[in-house]
Amino acid sequence: MAAALKIEEFNLLDDGECDARIVAAKKILGDRLCILGHHYQRNEVFKHADFTGDSLKLSQLAATTQADFIVFCGVHFMAEVADILTHGKRTVILPDLAAGCSMADMANLVKVRRCWAELSEVLDPDQCVTPVTYINSAADLKAFCGQHGGIVCTSSNARAVLEWSFARREKVLFFPDQHLGRNTAKNMGIALDEMVVWDFSKPLGGNTPQQIRAAKMILWRGFCSVHQMFQPTHIENFRKRVPDGKVISHPENALAVCEASDYVGSTEYILRTVRASRAGDHWLVGTELNLVNRLADEMKEKGVTVEFMSPTVCMCSTMFRTDPQHLAWTLDNLVAGRTVNRIRVPEDVASPARAALDLMLEVVD
Repeated sequence: MAAALKIEEFNLLDDGECDARIVAAKKILGDRLCILGHHYQRNEVFKHADFTGDSLKLSQLAATTQADFIVFCGVHFMAEVADILTHGKRTVILPDLAAGCSMADMANLVKVRRCWAELSEVLDPDQCVTPVTYINSAADLKAFCGQHGGIVCTSSNARAVLEWSFARREKVLFFPDQHLGRNTAKNMGIALDEMVVWDFSKPLGGNTPQQIRAAKMILWRGFCSVHQMFQPTHIENFRKRVPDGKVISHPENALAVCEASDYVGSTEYILRTVRASRAGDHWLVGTELNLVNRLADEMKEKGVTVEFMSPTVCMCSTMFRTDPQHLAWTLDNLVAGRTVNRIRVPEDVASPARAALDLMLEVVD
């Protein structure tokens, strides 16, 4: 077989040429191809997606598609989930392998195993701690949860997953995003003094044995680099300027931002809520820039103003890596019978990870 087309041949193509190639390739590949696009993708790529959504929606679509090729315009962990849920029977491709997630990188298997071992010095974690990993994590961490009676969650279903977890065991180890865990738990009535943060750079995560025994939530010290840019002062300034305005934020934001907001929810929740508003409404939205800009353009025709929360540009830089050039390169190779950047999760990792993911889908069904 001839060598794959090189990305260098596409890097200098303008977006218009890439668009033409993408459209032509989609026509040739037909039903054999399914392009999934996460809401945080840049518009130049997002417009080519067959299906769009947040992590949960795209996970469910990946599990049901019959296409031979799933091209995931997202980040690495999302493509891993697609491969796991399709049992390796589909060819899952990530157009740019550099598209990762800084939050996901804050927790890795070595650190989580060390955490589990240190917890074992204080209590029996397999008896009293449910490990819960946010879907924004590597496949081997999902597998870790599957091996220890744990589960995966998304921002859409975090509360349902935590309710399931606490019905089984008294404590939860939540990683890698501390803010989603804290915001969800507090809304469930768990007090802040029943939560501790696990700093993986310190013995016992920087906690005493007594603090660990007393805690219901053990929150990994991780965060989203985009959502940490939003501050309560942004909301305060907006309310002074637009007294009748409404504020909606993603639960990856810090607790102070979420508590100052009128509504808090996942990407799909944000879209659904703002789209249901009436002419004259004015929204301040605390989530990724590409999504907010698309929503602002959409709602302008309905007389609704949508404003980005931060004065600083806050886009997901790793999502931004997937550009029209990489997508055109990927599809042209498929047309030529070559596969580039296939994502494969080894079955010894995929099997327990799948158990944790399937459990999530079962709990929230």
